[in-house]
Amino acid sequence: MSGADLTDEAVYERVRAAQWRARLAGGLSRRAMFRLGAGAAGLGLGAALTRTAGAAAASAQTPAAPAQASAGPIVKPLPPELFVVHGTNAETRWEAMRGQGLLTPADRFFVRNHVSTPLIDARTWRLKLWGTGLHGSPTEDRPVEFTYEDLLGMRSETLTAFIECTGNGRSYYTSQQGQQVSGTPWRLGAVGVARWRGVPLAAVLERAGLTRHAVDVLPRGLDPDYTDGGENLGRVRRPLPVAKALKDVLLAYEMNGAPLPPDHGYPVRLVVPSWVGIASIKWLGDIQVADQPLFSPWNTRYYRLFGPGYPEEGSAPLTRMNVKSAFELAWDATLHGGRTHVLHGRSWSGNGRVRRVEVSVDGGATWRNARLHGPGLARAWVRWELPWRPPGPGRHELLARATDETGAVQPATAPHNTLGYLFGAVVRHPVTVT
Repeated sequence: MSGADLTDEAVYERVRAAQWRARLAGGLSRRAMFRLGAGAAGLGLGAALTRTAGAAAASAQTPAAPAQASAGPIVKPLPPELFVVHGTNAETRWEAMRGQGLLTPADRFFVRNHVSTPLIDARTWRLKLWGTGLHGSPTEDRPVEFTYEDLLGMRSETLTAFIECTGNGRSYYTSQQGQQVSGTPWRLGAVGVARWRGVPLAAVLERAGLTRHAVDVLPRGLDPDYTDGGENLGRVRRPLPVAKALKDVLLAYEMNGAPLPPDHGYPVRLVVPSWVGIASIKWLGDIQVADQPLFSPWNTRYYRLFGPGYPEEGSAPLTRMNVKSAFELAWDATLHGGRTHVLHGRSWSGNGRVRRVEVSVDGGATWRNARLHGPGLARAWVRWELPWRPPGPGRHELLARATDETGAVQPATAPHNTLGYLFGAVVRHPVTVT
């Protein structure tokens, strides 16, 4: 295991899972755990194992820049015709996307907050990079710093990509499959596509002095500390393998041609295309760069698959999102009979482009190919439509099933996991025809 190439994404996942299985089985020595690097103390696995891990847990709760708390968990207006509010989160209503074009407007882009939106002054904000994966091993209290103006002055790139909460569709484990899960009861509205503009993370890492020995980066947000069950887990942070960080990750400061709104990460956020939304850290404050594997509660306690059929410590950390489809139609909508309706929807996949969408208007008995239109972007969604003349009044179930360029297709049921992640099954969308 010591010779594994941890800059390779597939190896990264396999090695992380093996390391934690060995640790929980008592198979790793104190010296080996020390080599695993920062973050071990916050995993719910007992007391801090080393001074290194203890220091990492403490620094997770150390403010990196002044951030003012907002009056509520979300800053922007949340009109009920656009959003369903779930505590600190807001889900986009799919009927609000009808006629909106490829991009999700900022005023109807879903919000996923662990705590609340911080209000940050870009003039005093600094992005701090530190750790053993940089030349000279700068420490957290003496990091390499970038100002907002520094980033604006660097070569920018634009990326059209979806960001999706890992628990999007969670409520269907219960309502459609009769299984109990925990977490925010999203339907399918915890996803949005935007045109992001910013600086490639690779360029900032290079300027900060990335070494060839670097293995992981650990971005951390400036939102308030997150507490779970009375335990303070510090600020939200989740490691990425260097391979992904150098490949296509963006330090975004614009969304759809305007500065990031506060709820979506102002002044700067990560955009990690195709991966679970938790990787796209908002309100970015600092990035630890290490020559050892890094861990946090957000890739050990959360954002793994737990439950029957999985190891006690869960699956490998989740990375790519799966295939999904949604109708641009209110849940349990009422449609008038005696006329032809054009059903509209969108499908997307973390694996790449969606190549085919099939729609059933009779509960899955028969299927027809929908007409795809608009650009078929690898990191966004494809829009589609299908005409339907209801056969008569009453209740009907509409189903949409997408296939992506790798051949992955939405199944009839999703494998159960207790935290309700990655629901990718075909959703049975009810409508009533009058």
